[in-house]
Amino acid sequence: MKIEARAARPTLPAAYYKAAIPLLALLWGFNWPAVKIVLSEISPWAFRASAMSLGGAVLAGVALMRGDSLAVRRDHWARLIGAGFLSIAAFNILLTFAQLSGPTSRAAIVTFTMPIWTVIFARLLLGEKFDRRQCLGLALGAGGLVALGWPLLRSGELTTGVLLSLVAGIYWALGTIVSKRFPVAAPPLTIATWQILVGAACAIGGMIAFEGVPVPHALQAATIMAFLYHVLLSQALAYLLWFAILARVPAGTASLGTLMVPPVGVYGAMLLLGEQPTMADFIGLILVIGAAASVLLPARGSRAS
Repeated sequence: MKIEARAARPTLPAAYYKAAIPLLALLWGFNWPAVKIVLSEISPWAFRASAMSLGGAVLAGVALMRGDSLAVRRDHWARLIGAGFLSIAAFNILLTFAQLSGPTSRAAIVTFTMPIWTVIFARLLLGEKFDRRQCLGLALGAGGLVALGWPLLRSGELTTGVLLSLVAGIYWALGTIVSKRFPVAAPPLTIATWQILVGAACAIGGMIAFEGVPVPHALQAATIMAFLYHVLLSQALAYLLWFAILARVPAGTASLGTLMVPPVGVYGAMLLLGEQPTMADFIGLILVIGAAASVLLPARGSRAS
């Protein structure tokens, strides 16, 4: 008996994926203060191990409910694990310790040099050319990040947190390039599920090596809410959006769009953690939003692909 193949789900135009980038920026931006709240009661390795394990499990459950396959081609496992280690495991683990070493807003600012690294790596390693809009976005984004980070530059506070944030951004950019250069032949949901579980495996190894098995203890309501936000929205939903966007939008464009994350993180830290922005923060906010707009808004006379 011949079994009919399941009809392929319709693919949305690239313009829809570009429109999802601001939502992604909000999810990741408010994740910064959420993580800081969680780290006040949960140790760093235990936090990453549990959060990524649950995030991966949620995505796996969604895939199974949709009837999607989690199978990956045997010859694509190496590229999936490599990208997962760079952009999920190393990125998230480094940022956890960066936030323990300094203000959340500053960690967000330094980390989000990653779109700039991605555009540069995309030019060098993928051959993606700079158009005028990307050049404008790159210039505005770099200016915005410098303005936001000016207090650090002026005071010379090159702390461990700053260095960890910078390295995390570079790892994320490299993971993005690996994902574009060596794509995995699987749906975005499958890729997101396995890459988060790769991160979970790395975090579990670190937890066992450095902290041991955690002892359960009662948590405050704010910590529980922040943890659920991190797992369900900034991990499961956001990474699903990210891999879907990355499959349909050039790496440089997608990454420059996420330049909206640091101002959201800065002002989220102000609202939820009581951190106070400076005039440099306001200048940086304007420049960074301008950078994102130069990439996301359609060119005059262009049509959605």
